[in-house]
Amino acid sequence: MSNQNKYSRTRDSLYKLPFRNRIQSLQKLFPELSVDTLKCVVAQECQKRMKGSHGRLTTSETVEAMYKKFTNSILMNEEPGILLRLSDEVGLTPALLARSIIERHYQRDDKSKPAKLLVSTLMKNTALIDDRDLAFETYLCLLEDDEYGPIAEATKQSKGYEYEIYLRMELENCKVSFLHEDHLRMKGYDKTPDIKLEIPVAIDGQVINWIESKALFGDEEVHRGYLKDQLYSYWNRFGPGLVIYWFGYVEDLEKIHQNRIILIRDTLPTNMVLMDQHL
Repeated sequence: MSNQNKYSRTRDSLYKLPFRNRIQSLQKLFPELSVDTLKCVVAQECQKRMKGSHGRLTTSETVEAMYKKFTNSILMNEEPGILLRLSDEVGLTPALLARSIIERHYQRDDKSKPAKLLVSTLMKNTALIDDRDLAFETYLCLLEDDEYGPIAEATKQSKGYEYEIYLRMELENCKVSFLHEDHLRMKGYDKTPDIKLEIPVAIDGQVINWIESKALFGDEEVHRGYLKDQLYSYWNRFGPGLVIYWFGYVEDLEKIHQNRIILIRDTLPTNMVLMDQHL
């Protein structure tokens, strides 16, 4: 089965499952896909859904109703997990729901939202929240949310850095000379790929000058976003390059590059030809 078909089937199954703890169910349905690939598909589909529904689910009236429901549940001594259950009910991810409740809790006298810095600080350190119950409920939400919140973001950054380091090690093992993005920033470049090859390599007959590592699953929407925000800038400055989506990608992504050559793979190719070998 092609990656495109697997992706479509995974996405279709995703919408039929409960909002939380979907990875375990998907593992049983798609045992041939890695846990990291499934996590990426779930996260990306969740983000698409939140983009479409977040505004509607966080109007002042909706947040007020959720806040009253939360405070009433506290008064009734309901068991912990109130915000998690509310998250399942309304369709907001746990972290986004907790953020809305915190914003309402710290609402100013004129009913305007508190400063974003304050809310972000409280989300990063729930011990600073002045209400014990809200602090604990927020903490539970952050633990349960794989897509949003400081824990989720730290996990994504760690995974991304892990694969960048892995790519550097693989290139060193292949005796490929390169600069990584820290070197490039020191040289004054603003937008930098993860790897700039000091000597180009050829992959399947195509010369490439740079490599970008993405610890993600590459679907068309994700890839178009990276083309706009990063990849075309690299192409304009350095020429043809390679993007590695470590957790797979849908077929035919290279066709949307408008004649700008950017190869796409899910691992570092083993058939690289060092250009200086033929000088």
